[in-house]
Amino acid sequence: MARRIPVREMLRLRASGLSATAIARTQPVSKTSVVDTFHAADERGVAWEDVEGMTDAEAYALLFPERVHDGPVYADPDWDRVHRELARVGVTLKRLHAEYRDGARSKGEPFMSYDRFCKRYREFTVRRQVVSRVGHKAGRILEVDWAGPTMALVDPATGEVSKVCLFVACLPLGRLSYVEPTLDMGQDTWLRCHVHAFAYIGGSTPCIVPDNLKAGVTRHPKEGEVEPDGAYREMAAHYGSAVMPARVATPRDKPSAENEVWQAALEIIAALRDEVFADFNQLKAAVAAKLEEHNARPFTKREGTRREVFEEQERPLLRPLPAAPYEVCEWVYGRKVQKSCHVAYRRNHCSASHLAVGKTVDLRVTDATLEVFLGGERLATHPLFPAFARNRYSTHAGDLPEGRSYSDWDAGRIRRWADRVGPSCREVVDRILQRVDYEEQGLDAALAVLRLEHRHARQRLERACGLALASGGPSPRHRHLKPILETSQDLVSRAHADDGGPGEDEAGYVRGADFYGEA
Repeated sequence: MARRIPVREMLRLRASGLSATAIARTQPVSKTSVVDTFHAADERGVAWEDVEGMTDAEAYALLFPERVHDGPVYADPDWDRVHRELARVGVTLKRLHAEYRDGARSKGEPFMSYDRFCKRYREFTVRRQVVSRVGHKAGRILEVDWAGPTMALVDPATGEVSKVCLFVACLPLGRLSYVEPTLDMGQDTWLRCHVHAFAYIGGSTPCIVPDNLKAGVTRHPKEGEVEPDGAYREMAAHYGSAVMPARVATPRDKPSAENEVWQAALEIIAALRDEVFADFNQLKAAVAAKLEEHNARPFTKREGTRREVFEEQERPLLRPLPAAPYEVCEWVYGRKVQKSCHVAYRRNHCSASHLAVGKTVDLRVTDATLEVFLGGERLATHPLFPAFARNRYSTHAGDLPEGRSYSDWDAGRIRRWADRVGPSCREVVDRILQRVDYEEQGLDAALAVLRLEHRHARQRLERACGLALASGGPSPRHRHLKPILETSQDLVSRAHADDGGPGEDEAGYVRGADFYGEA
C-alpha cells in the first residue's frame, strides 16, 4: 500500500494558523497533498477537534475512505514457482515479472512494479531461509579466492621449507575448478592467476566475484560501496568483465568458491601430502594432474562430471578471449618529456611526440613493453630494454620534429664532431679510440673531450688539444685539457705568438758579452 500522508498532523498545524505552503515545508509531503487534505476535510466538515482523539490511520480513513483497502492491493505470485524457475538457464527475475504482469492484465487485476516484485522475492527468501538463485547462470560468473590450506616446497640444499599458496577459481553452475600454486599472494601474482584461469576455461565471464582481499580491493567499508583496485579493474576490462567483490563477512556471495577451496584442500593437497617437492615446476605439474582428476570425477548427488557440465552448458556461453592476454604492468607517474623528445626510465630513454616536450607523462611498463601516456592517450610504445641496459635510446622517427634527426652516439658521429672542431681535436679523439680494445669503450671519454666546447669556444678547444699533443702525452683526455682551458694557457700561448716573440725556429734577442762585462 502507498505511504499514508500525516493528515492528522496537517489538520493540527492548520488549526494553529499555518498556511498550506508553511505546512508543506515542515512536513515530508508536497503542497499538493496538503491542499488535497484541506479540501477533503472541508467537504466532510472535519476539523482538528474531530480527529484529535483518533490515530493517524483512523484520521486518514475518515478523509480518504476510497483509498483504504482491507487486504493487500496486489496478489502475490507463487514464490515457490518463481524460486524454482530461477534455477533454469536464461530465466531472470525481469522475465518472471513480465509473465506475472501479463497474467494480471489478462485477468484485469492490479500488478506490482518490477522493483516491488524483486523486494517481495527477497522477503520470501529471508522468510523461508532459502538462498536466492539469482546469478547462478551458465557462463556468467567466475568466483575466485585463495585457499586457506597451503603446500610446502623444500630446498634440497638447505632444507628450508617455503610456503606455497593455492589460487582457486570456480564456475558456479557446473563447479568446474581451476587451481594454481603460487609462491606469494601479491597483486601481480593475483592478476596473473586470473589470466591463467581464463586461458584454462577458454573464455571469460561477464562478472568476477572475489573476496575482500588487499590484492583486489582498495576499500571495503562497513557501509558504502566496495572499491576494487585500479589494476584489477583494468585486467577485468581487458577480458570484458566487471569486478563485483563479495560483501564483508558474507560467504554466500561466492558459495561455489568457498566450497571449492575445501574441495581443493581435500582432494589435491591431501592426495599429494606424502610427496616432497623440491622443484616448483614439478609441484605445478602435480597439482595440474590432480586438478584434471578432480574435474573429471563424477558428482555424488547429480549426474555427470564438472567437465561434462562445463562442455555442454557453459563453454558455449563464455565470451571469447581477446587476441592477446592481459599483461601485468607497473605505472610510473610524473615523468617529464625532455627537449630531446625522450623520457627517462631506469637510466634508458624512450621517445615521445615532440608536441609533448616539457609536459608530464605517465609510463605503463609491462614485462616486454613501455607505453607513454599523456592524459589517458597513448603517445608511443617501445620494447622494454633488459634490466642490465644503461644509457640506451629507443627512438621513433615520427616522434621527432621535421628537419631534426636523432641517433645514438657511435664512433663515426663522434669523429664528425671532432672534424668540426679542428685537426688537433680529431687527433685527440682518434688516439682515445685507438687505445681501447673496442671503440664503444672509448665513446664516453671522447664525448667528455668534445663537450668542453659547450663551456669554451671551439677555437680554444682546438688550441688546447694542440698544446696537449705538443706536450708529448700518448692520449690526451678530459683531465689534461680541462686545466689548460681553466687556466687560459691556450690564450697565453696565442698572445705570446702574436706579439712578435720567437717562434719555434727563432732564437730571440741575446745580449752581448760587453753587456755582462761592465761592472
